This record gives sequence, C-alpha cells and structure tokens, in this order.
Amino acid sequence: MRVVCVGDRFISAASFAHAAKEAFGPDTETVEYSTRWPDEAYGAVEGVKESSGSVDEIAELMPGADVLLTHLGPVTATVLARADRLKVVGITRGGPVNVDLAAATAHHVPVVYLPGRNLGAVAEFVIGVMITMPRGVVRGSAELVHGRWSPRAFRYETAGPELRACTVGLVGIGAVGRRVAQLLDAFGARVVAYDPHVDRADGIELLDSLEAVLSVSDIVSVHSRLTDETRKSFDSKAFGAMKHGAYFVNTARGEIVDEAALLEALDSGQLSGAALDVFDPEPPGPDNPLVGRPDVIGTPHLAGASQQVSSESVLRVVREVAAYLDSGRMEHCANPDALKE
Repeated sequence: MRVVCVGDRFISAASFAHAAKEAFGPDTETVEYSTRWPDEAYGAVEGVKESSGSVDEIAELMPGADVLLTHLGPVTATVLARADRLKVVGITRGGPVNVDLAAATAHHVPVVYLPGRNLGAVAEFVIGVMITMPRGVVRGSAELVHGRWSPRAFRYETAGPELRACTVGLVGIGAVGRRVAQLLDAFGARVVAYDPHVDRADGIELLDSLEAVLSVSDIVSVHSRLTDETRKSFDSKAFGAMKHGAYFVNTARGEIVDEAALLEALDSGQLSGAALDVFDPEPPGPDNPLVGRPDVIGTPHLAGASQQVSSESVLRVVREVAAYLDSGRMEHCANPDALKE
C-alpha cells in the first residue's frame, strides 16, 4: 500500500506516516510532503479554501497512491486527476474545505473528515475568554507591562461579573457549542441558545429566535457555520439587540461578523468588549481598528490549536480510513455519493 502524507508544522507528515504504518503494517510505503503552514498563511486555490501546499507538487506524488492523508493540502481536480489508484482521502479537518468534493466524487474517492475534531480545545478557549474578558485580565496585564497599576478592576462600575452571575447565549449548538454549555454548567451560569437546525438539546435552554437570545445574554458566543444565511448575520441590528454592556465572543468564522458594526457597538458602549479569534480577512490588516483596542481580545485563529488536537486527529482519521479499507464503511464521509456503485 502506498500512502501520501501531506502535513505541516501543526500536524506533521511524519505523524501521518507513523500512524499509517501502525495501522496498515510496517511494509506500507509512505511518501511525506510538508508545507510551511502556519508560518505561511493558507489560501484558496482551484476552488478550494484554507489550503496550504503546491497543487503541482502534490499532484506529482499521487500516481500509484492508495491513500492520501492531509490536514491542509489542496485536494483539487488537478491532484485527483493524477491519482490513478486512489481509494480514499483522509482529512483531519472538521470541514473538508480544502477538498474539491465534486471532483473526488467524480473519481469515486470518498473523503473522511473529522467533525468536532477540536471541540475540546475551542470550548476551553471560549471559557477562558469568558472569564478573562469581563474581569479585565488581558487589559490589566497590558497596562502593567507598560508600567501602569490600573485601579479599574476595583471600581464597582468596571469590575466584571463572575460566570455564575451571567446568562450566556450560544448561537449555534453543534459539537463545540454543546461542549461549551457543559463547561458553563460547572460554573453555574445560565445557558440559553438559538440554533434553527436543532429542536432540543439536553441541559440547554433553547429560545425561539436569535433576538431572544441576544436580548437576555450578558455574554454571546458564536458557534455557527458560515453559510449564506449566517454571513454578516452579526450586523448593527444584531448588536443593537444585545443587552447594553454585554460581551461578544467569536471563534467561528470572521465573515459572520460585520466588523464595522462591531466597531460601532464598542465605540458607543453598547458592548463592553469582544473576544475575536477570527477575522475577515485573515490575517487582519495593520489598519484594522479592532486590533489593539483595550476592549478587544484578538488572537490569531488559535482556539482550535492544542497538542491533543494534532495527535488525536491523526489517530482518528487513520482509524477511519483503515475501517473503510477493511469494511467499505466509514463514520464520517463528506461525499457519500462516492460510495455508491
């Protein structure tokens, strides 16, 4: 068996190769290709998004390959056209946006992906900023670095609330949103949520509209997928519907937020602060007014990054690929039509 392993500096080609040999046997031929992500930004190529690596260089590795394992490598029509023996592609992503699914289906190549692969890391990050943002931890640390011992934290009007005193609104309750709700339960927070695709969720108080969630929440956290409906759904109307002085968290996608409207909400005092792990575009330009504000925690799309995400994603995807090769079935297939005769 020949396995092409396309890795990067987070999920390495070597880790794919090691797991493949463990699963498929020591005689498995592995070919390793490494990209420079995250030191070099990912981008769009041949109709796929968030990809890293040369289409032509990866395509040259594909003849004779039975399996392609990758994190961010572009799996495009060009790559698939050179894959004369490919049986399956394994992607360590929660959504296979770096794969041309139509081309994979046309070549009868199923794509394994890993929904919820980083839910633990993202959920812990969200809880972290829900604690540190209202309590002024980041602002206070930055002021101390610059030699100022700020009294803000002990003025009643600027001291932040504990989570047990907050109503937290979750917009979107997929795997990450549900894990956030579980963690919030330990703090004693009231959790409300809106998700038009969910009818019930144990332990979560579902409200019947986005506006209902926004109007009662002290902290709002976004966990929606980017769709035509959610693109820029957090606009001036949405921020205006939030409680005065509330906090906003976005670890989903930057395109969900109208950044100009968010800036206006912060400037007016409608919002007390925001924590943004994602921007539109990424990376944000040096003139982005949201970056560097004392009331904004900005991070470089790192909520889903942990050592466990890297190591466990490799094992999960190789396990699913091995199960497919053994039984013809897979738990998470992004293009089920490819499995049809």
